[in-house]
Amino acid sequence: MESTKSSLESSPQCAEPLAGTASVAATTRFLAGRKALVTGAASGIGRACAEGFASAGAEVYVVDRAAEAAKEVAEAIGGTAVVADLSAPDAVDALPDDADIVVNNAGLQHVAPLQDFPPERFTLIQRVMVEAPFRILRRTLPHMYARGWGRVVNISSVHGLRASAYKSAYVTAKHALEGLSKVVALEGAPHGVTSNCINPGYVRTPLVEAQIADQAEAHGISAADVMEKVFLERTAIKRLIEPAEVAEAALWLCTERSGYVTGVSLPLDGGWTAH
Repeated sequence: MESTKSSLESSPQCAEPLAGTASVAATTRFLAGRKALVTGAASGIGRACAEGFASAGAEVYVVDRAAEAAKEVAEAIGGTAVVADLSAPDAVDALPDDADIVVNNAGLQHVAPLQDFPPERFTLIQRVMVEAPFRILRRTLPHMYARGWGRVVNISSVHGLRASAYKSAYVTAKHALEGLSKVVALEGAPHGVTSNCINPGYVRTPLVEAQIADQAEAHGISAADVMEKVFLERTAIKRLIEPAEVAEAALWLCTERSGYVTGVSLPLDGGWTAH
């Protein structure tokens, strides 16, 4: 989830967090020789993950439907751009199958009361955020099993653990991704493969910025009030999380020190789920 600067960031507890890409990779290329496939990698969390994994030595497949942006990111990090529409099963089934690390990040949002929610939009969100990860893992897990090592990092959301009104498709998809991740954790454990979810609150990305107007309309409030009364109301830490902070967690889940961590959901939600 994600968005713009809030006036709340001037308080001490809202001091600016990490800048740039994930710092775990700053002093070591611990993923040299590994291949990472990152979906939705042209911007936001996906881009931060692609940059972080490349800095850690991995060869990165930059998967996105935005061709020019994917190519720009791939060129910048020395990766490979893979242009694909994840709502099309044939396109998903044509993705590389030799990744040692899969970061399922691509997603989209639609905000509307359930009775007004377009069924075709609901279906699209499930295809991109549930079926595509399933198809990607169905293709890549045999490679991981053969190597005796693999990491699956699913960028879920606090909405994989909690519900919010007007987001029936997104909440459904994230809850489904949580279940898929746990099944992969159980099946992959004998083969040296871990599978985990990261559950951020609202992240400063284009997806959340696009939600401001939608939420303002849905709740009948101003855009400024969306930040205070919707995005940050349930968090103890009154700021948005940065994409680099999510990428930092994704990188940690791919270290040897996290090898015993599997089947978990890691909240990066500023205390949202502490309530």
